[in-house]
Amino acid sequence: MTGQKTWWGQPRGLTILFLTNMWEQFSYYGMRALLVYYMTKELLLGQQASSFIYGTYTALAYFTPILGGAIADRWLGKRRAVIIGASVMAAGHFMMAFEPLFYLALGTIALGNGFFLPSLPSQINDLYRADDPRRGWAYNVYYVGINIGGFLAPLICGTLGEFYGWHYGFGAAGIGMVIGLLIYLWGGRYLPPEAPRQQAAAAQEESRTQKLGRTYLLLLGIGLSVTVFRGAYEQVGNTVALWADTGVDRAAGAFTIPMTWFQALNPLLVILMTPTLLAHWRRRADRGREHSPARKMAIGALIVACSYLLLALVSLGTGAERASWLWLTLFFVILTLGELYILPTGLGLFARLAPPRLGATTVAAWFLAIFSGSLFAGFVGTLWSSASRPVFFITLTSLAALAALLLLMLDRPARRVEAQWQDQRDADTLRL
Repeated sequence: MTGQKTWWGQPRGLTILFLTNMWEQFSYYGMRALLVYYMTKELLLGQQASSFIYGTYTALAYFTPILGGAIADRWLGKRRAVIIGASVMAAGHFMMAFEPLFYLALGTIALGNGFFLPSLPSQINDLYRADDPRRGWAYNVYYVGINIGGFLAPLICGTLGEFYGWHYGFGAAGIGMVIGLLIYLWGGRYLPPEAPRQQAAAAQEESRTQKLGRTYLLLLGIGLSVTVFRGAYEQVGNTVALWADTGVDRAAGAFTIPMTWFQALNPLLVILMTPTLLAHWRRRADRGREHSPARKMAIGALIVACSYLLLALVSLGTGAERASWLWLTLFFVILTLGELYILPTGLGLFARLAPPRLGATTVAAWFLAIFSGSLFAGFVGTLWSSASRPVFFITLTSLAALAALLLLMLDRPARRVEAQWQDQRDADTLRL
């Protein structure tokens, strides 16, 4: 809790969670960067088979947290779940170095991810008092760790795998996971203690009240809004990447910018833009003008809608000609700004709305929204081949704007539910 010494103005525990998450993301994205190439070039699987395996694996990676979060809340506890999950994931990454263990390795990584993914960020909320304005920003700091890991992974694991052998790349991913686990074990003294297990019965009794029903309905509404939003947002790695190849003039003088380089813009911009954005939010909070989490998410969705509106106008203006790569760069700047408003804030909101003793389970529900949103994005992406470019980008604009409207409608209920659970936590604290 607060009162402990800080690093960079935040509780020391946030740095531990940040670094643990960064190395976990390094291992996850490092392995994922190699996966399709490994299947098609080393295992000699067909494109359709490798695509199906890839899609199944990534879907499981966001589905297992629902089960892992429930197990963590009911039996293991968050800290033990993180340690078990990280250990299992590291084992899975090292198993990838042995070809006969390929499918078992993928299942092992997905299983470990189920324990790890919801249990780590659900500990952030306990580092702060309810009235601490840094609590809402903490998830943006945590989100930078995701993007640092995601940015470094292809450069290190990808290079090792492509030039020295696939198994070296997978081994590097495993080493990254081990580093994250060691950081978490070393930094455990800076993390908040978990509530005694004997409180679970009282918490479960509270979970039968009407408050829990209102909370679940609200989370469902936010989850559906985020699903709609991700239908537009996830096109960055799908149809926007196709447009970068066929609809963008990537010539910069005599040099042609590789189309994959634009994918690195998003994590790089997250790293660069987050400090400025946090300083802006801090000034607003000091003046008493800070936006509520749901309203902040709505602003983010609306900014993302503007980024796709830009692409619609550019594609309409250029017609059959290729657009300048500067427009695509500007698109990523606007999109990343909106992303920073909505995605880390949404993760934080799910943690703050978590009923007592259900923190990991509630955070896992956020990743279920990512799972459903990714599936919806795949469906939306099928319209690319049948619609004109301006019409398609206007469709994405409409989806993001619809998500903003839905989130704005949920703002008042979200504030009420968050207040009721904070009152419950305060009452539980007084009873201790």
